[in-house]
Amino acid sequence: MTAVVKCDLGPRYSGVSPTTHRKLSAITTQPQFVRLKGGANTGEGRVEIYYNRQWGTVCGQSWDVKQASVVCRELGYGSARSAPKGAQFGQGHGPVWLDHVVCTGNELSIVDCAHSNFSATSCTHDNDASVQCNVPDLKVKEKIRLSGGRNPREGRVEIQRGRKWGMVCSNSWTYKEAGVACRQLGMGYALHALKEVWYFEGDKLDFVMADLECDGTEEALHFCRYKSWTNKECRSHQVAGIICTQARLPDLVPDASQVRTSIYLEDRPLYLLYCAAEENCLASSAYQMEWPYGSRRLLRFTQAVANFGKADFRPNIDSSQWIWHQCHAHYHSMEIFTQYDLLSENGTKVAEGHKASFCLEDSHCYDGYEPKYDCNVGEQGISMGCDDTYKHSLDCQWIDITGVPSGTYTLEVIINPLRSVAEMDFENNRISCKINYNGYQVVANECHLGEDELLNSIY
Repeated sequence: MTAVVKCDLGPRYSGVSPTTHRKLSAITTQPQFVRLKGGANTGEGRVEIYYNRQWGTVCGQSWDVKQASVVCRELGYGSARSAPKGAQFGQGHGPVWLDHVVCTGNELSIVDCAHSNFSATSCTHDNDASVQCNVPDLKVKEKIRLSGGRNPREGRVEIQRGRKWGMVCSNSWTYKEAGVACRQLGMGYALHALKEVWYFEGDKLDFVMADLECDGTEEALHFCRYKSWTNKECRSHQVAGIICTQARLPDLVPDASQVRTSIYLEDRPLYLLYCAAEENCLASSAYQMEWPYGSRRLLRFTQAVANFGKADFRPNIDSSQWIWHQCHAHYHSMEIFTQYDLLSENGTKVAEGHKASFCLEDSHCYDGYEPKYDCNVGEQGISMGCDDTYKHSLDCQWIDITGVPSGTYTLEVIINPLRSVAEMDFENNRISCKINYNGYQVVANECHLGEDELLNSIY
């Protein structure tokens, strides 16, 4: 008497087949309170729980495949094939919500398992729990290929529609789309999202996919939004390409609390702003003034950026190409390291600033990690397990808000805004704060990472 079973696709994959181009449904139609972060492939990553309006992690103590399988099934995958501990997909931030998790294996959610009270733990993020889930084979890897690259992990992106192959226009091509393509190929993270691939040889194909936009969670480019399939060439002949990597990457995370607690106003005389003006750290109206008379109103704050990834964060160009700035006596190793924007209530940008990587270095390191980079000695970077802090008193650590009327605004701080250096996760690179400005005083409230906005707006 042989037992026989037949399995159907779960709700996450309902209606999806190798020949249909439907977007995965479950995770996009309703908020999820458990998610995976930092993984290169579908169904893997650090486990995070949303509780008390904040994302936190799960301690790896007592973590095994039984607990991991509950998470995998909750997210719509199969059982777990492994349950990595020790922050194998990078360290999380915020609280460690769950500790001493023990499951029977029948629970519908990881929060239904026995565990210590939320946040009642001495566990640290260097022991964050992760999962690698069994995932249905949708044959999506057969629908994409690379051509013209120097090795199998790079080239022009080509996708299949029916029995024909086409290219992807790069007018809306970003790291999100490139990450989906690398995931679909099973080639890890996106190292570069290429918008021009004329140096990659390839045949002229039958069609192009135009105006492609992904949210970054899709398992294939076919599940992303796109405007049309056409037999015309891409505008300006810009065709998408990628370079993928299986190597470990950094993951920068800014500290929202530092911005909230340090923010203040300063009316700074122009005669103290010559160096800042040289480095374009002032609003355009400043350059129309009669120097050195007058002053500028500056919104100042401290910025701390931690590297919770699995590799050091290094500038995207070699040190021989860094630009020396005599006024501040330092090298700029990146064109823009941070972008600051002040937005009105309707989202209009009313003021902006930027900060080149004056001096990427290890200002502070967490337990178990040692500082490696000191820009006064030579090399610049942020080591794994360390952070780089720019104090509010430093030049260009501000937004020039001269002439901005009083009101309620949103301050956005975006790290690595051009995405010129690859990271494990770009969704945690933005801070958003509500700013109340009455003309002579400023207060920041509700500062949080930008990735938390959707759930906070619903709940």
